[in-house]
Amino acid sequence: MTEAGEQGQVDEIVSQIGPKLRGLRRAQRHSLQQLAAISDVSAAAIHKIERNGMVPTITTLLKLGTALGVPVRYFVEEDEQPPEPVHHTPRDRRPTVYTPHEGLALAGISGSYRQFQTAAAVATVLPGASSGDKLMQHPGEELVHVTEGVLTFKIGERTYALAEGDSLHFAGEVPHHWENEGDHPAKAIWIALRNG
Repeated sequence: MTEAGEQGQVDEIVSQIGPKLRGLRRAQRHSLQQLAAISDVSAAAIHKIERNGMVPTITTLLKLGTALGVPVRYFVEEDEQPPEPVHHTPRDRRPTVYTPHEGLALAGISGSYRQFQTAAAVATVLPGASSGDKLMQHPGEELVHVTEGVLTFKIGERTYALAEGDSLHFAGEVPHHWENEGDHPAKAIWIALRNG
């Protein structure tokens, strides 16, 4: 490919970041202000990116991707064929889902957030891992089913110790925190449900 051809391909990929971000934000029914609050990226910057008035840094894309539940590659991959209404994830081909939390590993078991209302992963939570000092809040719901070990959740003013076989379903708008306070890794099926 010629240099001009390569540049054209890069420009085409970059030009798709804004529409992809806008489409995903609207699909998840976030206002600019809501996405700004959960991503730590200003509403003005998000607006500029969506209108291709600014090329985001990798850090900004990481923040936006984490808030919207997609990897950075979602924004820069060339679109393939239209998504099908069925997604099959073989046991040995679960994609790694990006998370900013140390000690938390997520293996995806659901289809693209572009086409489904639910994102789910098999979570492995190492001893001492937590959601951090700041309480989390976001639109939608979460459903956690522990399959091994113990996970402690603080939802609002209540604390729940979830052991093997226990589940917890809660609204994301309620301030919440999770932690593995035990000495062994915990495993769980972790599901996020969008509004709408």
